[in-house]
Amino acid sequence: MDILYRKLADDLAGLIQTGGFQPGDRMPGVRQQAQQHQLSIATVISAYRQLEDWGLLEVRNRSGFYVKARPLAQVQAPRVHVTTMRPAPVSGQDMVLQLVKAANDPSIVQLGAAVPASEFLPTRAIEQALTKVVRQQRVRSANYEFSPGAPELRRQLSRRLAEAGCAVHPDSLIITNGCQEALTLALRAVTQPGDVVAIESPTFYGLLQVIESLGLEALEIPATPQTGMSLEALELALSRWPVKACVVTPNFSNPLGCSMPDANKQRLVSMLKARGVALIEDDIYSDLGFSQVRPSLLKALDENVILCSSISKSLSPGLRVGWIAGGIHQPRIEYLKYVLNLATATVPQLAVAELLENGQYERHLRRVRSDYAQAVARMTKAVIETFPEGTKISQPQGGFVIWLELPGNIDSFELARQALAAGISIAPGPIFSASKKYTSFVRLSCACEWNARVERALVKLAGFLKK
Repeated sequence: MDILYRKLADDLAGLIQTGGFQPGDRMPGVRQQAQQHQLSIATVISAYRQLEDWGLLEVRNRSGFYVKARPLAQVQAPRVHVTTMRPAPVSGQDMVLQLVKAANDPSIVQLGAAVPASEFLPTRAIEQALTKVVRQQRVRSANYEFSPGAPELRRQLSRRLAEAGCAVHPDSLIITNGCQEALTLALRAVTQPGDVVAIESPTFYGLLQVIESLGLEALEIPATPQTGMSLEALELALSRWPVKACVVTPNFSNPLGCSMPDANKQRLVSMLKARGVALIEDDIYSDLGFSQVRPSLLKALDENVILCSSISKSLSPGLRVGWIAGGIHQPRIEYLKYVLNLATATVPQLAVAELLENGQYERHLRRVRSDYAQAVARMTKAVIETFPEGTKISQPQGGFVIWLELPGNIDSFELARQALAAGISIAPGPIFSASKKYTSFVRLSCACEWNARVERALVKLAGFLKK
């Protein structure tokens, strides 16, 4: 059997590598292959498992074997934008409001906001959980679930964190209205107006808006698409400026999609702890790695790291359920949460707890991880085929956005305005910087419904660039 399964695996690998099977294609069923090649079912399964070990196939729960997305060797990564590091007020965020409004307009092709389309979300399971909660807990559903939040949800989150190697007691978690509120509470707890906050550059524009609203100054630390924030640049910045807090997305950051190596995580935690700088970890994308292995958390290295996260990207943006684990800052954060809005909505909390407890969330993740990997590969391939030569593209290992560096002297703000007038939403690079860097960069969301409209939109964008 050893020779037979290996020969079948080699034959199928050749077909995959020469394009006979494309990324995302479902492989023929085990019985079909066994009959076609006159082999036993056990031999075919062994061949498929070998292809899985080689990284060519992936298993989708109750669906079968699929050809796995492969990195494109010819793609060049965007360059690292390094300038003089100096704290500065946040500016140039007015474009963000247009981007957010466009996300709710069905007439616009949504490539800008990092909001997953409905086919990436378990809408049926969410509906069932909401219905069950309202039916079985009518009285509780109509009342406040005051901070720190629903106990059953905090217990489920604590268990998931423990599985990721991070021990956080349920009583050390506070439920928030998404990760944005968690980041706001974290920064309010450890800073005062005028303080300096070190951030990755480029970074999520929502964080920039929080920094702006709190009257803080952003110190941009360059990050690479491969390993994230430059620790050498951070160390230099810490020696020059009175940094009070540092906000990092170590796993599949937005917009770069980079993942910080474990050695860098350890060094980052030690560096900031030694200087008494508060470390805030944005963990919103960790569940969406293309590998089945969840990456490690900074919080697991130091209990006083402030961990912020939510299910907005992985389960449902509309439920607005997030959480924060504040370590020594927990009492202050809980008070600020109460003052800000009393409580997070009760029904969504209970529904998310139900989805975690009954295993629906984990089953959804097993499917959607590969869906996002395919979506990123599909968008990357389309960009390579349509955009001008010289376009550089990030190759994330998780999440669902790609970061592009456009060739030539491109003004991505102007490109975004032209695109929006043509019914296409994209995210221009300067909104990911406190000081309007990245004028020739854009971010595209790959978590869209792929159809002819999207393909035409990419061709139209390429036409604008070529002009």
